[in-house]
Amino acid sequence: QVQLVESGGGLVQAGGSLRLSCAVSGRTFSHYAMGWFRQAPGKEREFVAASSWSGGNTYYADSVKGRFTTSRDNAKNTVYLQMNSLKPEDTAEYYCAAQVPSSGNYYYAANYDYWGQGTQVTVSS
Repeated sequence: QVQLVESGGGLVQAGGSLRLSCAVSGRTFSHYAMGWFRQAPGKEREFVAASSWSGGNTYYADSVKGRFTTSRDNAKNTVYLQMNSLKPEDTAEYYCAAQVPSSGNYYYAANYDYWGQGTQVTVSS
């Protein structure tokens, strides 16, 4: 069984930074592509960022490009989301997700196989 546990969320002022972490159990972490999604109240879950299994390729939503960076440490079974220049519109529950090989496009939540419980990020104006 694969388990994902996010941490690092909190309350921050606009312009500030947070780093989210997602610890993944299981011996095959290095085989998974990893994604970050977020969901604000009353809105659908949306793609934020993803990294290929090696971390060599990363992908970002236009709304966070240049401000957010995802990285992974396969030795620690952990993926990170560094969030800088935060805006009030970044306020949401943030989820990490793992995708087994060949599950498809990184941008769609339905293509991910395992999910964390989420961590709240609140950005005040």
